[in-house]
Amino acid sequence: MQRFTNPLFCALDTGDLAQAIHLADSLKDVVGGFKLGLEFFCAHGPHGVEEIARRDIPLFIDLKFHDIPNTVAGAVRSVMRLNPAILTVHAAGGADMMRAAADTAADEASRLGIKVPWIVGVTVLTSLDAGDLDVLGIEGSTHKVVARLARLAEKSGLDGVVCAPHEISTTRSVAGRHLKLVVPGIRPRGSDSDDQKRVMTPKEAIENGATVIIVGRPITRASDPVGAARSIVNSISDL
Repeated sequence: MQRFTNPLFCALDTGDLAQAIHLADSLKDVVGGFKLGLEFFCAHGPHGVEEIARRDIPLFIDLKFHDIPNTVAGAVRSVMRLNPAILTVHAAGGADMMRAAADTAADEASRLGIKVPWIVGVTVLTSLDAGDLDVLGIEGSTHKVVARLARLAEKSGLDGVVCAPHEISTTRSVAGRHLKLVVPGIRPRGSDSDDQKRVMTPKEAIENGATVIIVGRPITRASDPVGAARSIVNSISDL
């Protein structure tokens, strides 16, 4: 099972591979890992992931798989050759889909002789709030929806969930302490929230029980990305 001594993962969500490589080279000794999401993967594919992986640093390949169990199992099997440290599926895909993802990741890791990645279930995207859920016909507050999905993810054999900062306490109250909480929507004090609606500072998130925090634009768009990342690490290093 993966273990990370530094909980800060920087999101390299860019269609510019040269920029991503430059940021990776600059930040690899400061952050705990890099998140490569849909924008990155659709622009650069497995080759781009391999380029970043040359830094020998944990990679969170954030593709949010959501399909029938057999298709998700096949997708997980394909991506495992890239040696991810964390993979995401949508918890709303259901128990069978999540079990297929977890089982396939474990089987492929054994076959390839690599560590088993965390398989984590995305609960409610940080760009959504209660009003958005109501429009989608999903009953309950974000806290209640996240709690339901977190319990389902845990019962389905996932290692953790992705939740917004303000649902950390809710998730911890309904799931076992072993459940990993991967938390985006992290904004250092004074940063713009951008398109994130449910945000929190890095220190607050770790204090509340986050296992891994994801920070993108406050680092990658800073005039001094290394300084911005180091400031975040320093803010949580004494916790």
